[in-house]
Amino acid sequence: MSGSISEPGAPQRQLPYAVRFEWGLDGARAVVPGADLAVVVDVLSFTTCVSVAVDRGAIVFPYPLRDAAASEFAVRHDALLAGPRGSEGLSLSPSSLRRARVLDRVVLPSPNGSTISHELASSARQVVAVSLRNAAATADWVHATLPAEAVIAVIAAGEKWTDGALRPALEDQLGAGAFIAGLAATGRRSLSPEAAAAAAAFDAAEPRLAAILRGCSSGRELIDAGFADDVSIAAELDASSVVALLRDGAFQAG
Repeated sequence: MSGSISEPGAPQRQLPYAVRFEWGLDGARAVVPGADLAVVVDVLSFTTCVSVAVDRGAIVFPYPLRDAAASEFAVRHDALLAGPRGSEGLSLSPSSLRRARVLDRVVLPSPNGSTISHELASSARQVVAVSLRNAAATADWVHATLPAEAVIAVIAAGEKWTDGALRPALEDQLGAGAFIAGLAATGRRSLSPEAAAAAAAFDAAEPRLAAILRGCSSGRELIDAGFADDVSIAAELDASSVVALLRDGAFQAG
C-alpha cells in the first residue's frame, strides 16, 4: 500500500462492525466518532486506579499532565492532585489509593489512559474506564443498558517510547480482551477482527493471567521499580462490581 492516510476512512474506523478495538489517542480519534460508548483501558495503571477509587466511593478527574494547569484544574474542582508514582500521598499507583485514609475527589494525570479520557470527555457520547478488575461488571452493564446494535469502541491506551511514539502494551490488550470477551458472552456479535483477536488473547492468557502480568514488559518495569503491589492489584480479575462511568468530567460509580 503506497501513499499516506491523513484521515481515517471506513476501514480504519472499523466500519461496519459494532464492537471495535484500537490503540492510543489516534486510535480513539479514528474509532470513537459515532460510537455509543467509548471504553478506555490502561491496566498499569490509570484505569486500575480509577477502579480502586470508585470502589471506595471517590470520583476521579482525568487530566493529561501534572503541571501548573493541572494544579489550577484541581483547585477549580475542589480535588486533590495526585502525584507521580512513588511520591508521597495519592499518586498514579493503585496501592496509594487503596491505602489512603480519606479518598474523595482526585485529579489523576497520566500520559496515556488519563489523556485519552480527558479528550473523550468532550467528544464521546459515553465513556467508561475498564481494567481487569471491572471488565466483566462493565460488560454486564453494557448488556443491561445499551441496545444490541450499539456501537462500542474499545481503546487500549498503551505506553510511550522515549520519543513519544505509542508502545502497544500486552496488559492493555488483555484488559480490553477481557471486556470484549464479556460482551461476547452476553451475546454481542459484530466484533471487528481486531476486537475478536483481543478477546482471543485474553482467553489464552486467563489461566496464567497474574503470572503474565508480572512477566510482561510493563509489569517487570513496575516490579523492578518497587511497585509489585500495583501489579498484583491490576491482576485482580473481576474483583469489582462497580462500573466507572465518566460524568461531568469525572469517573464515578455508574
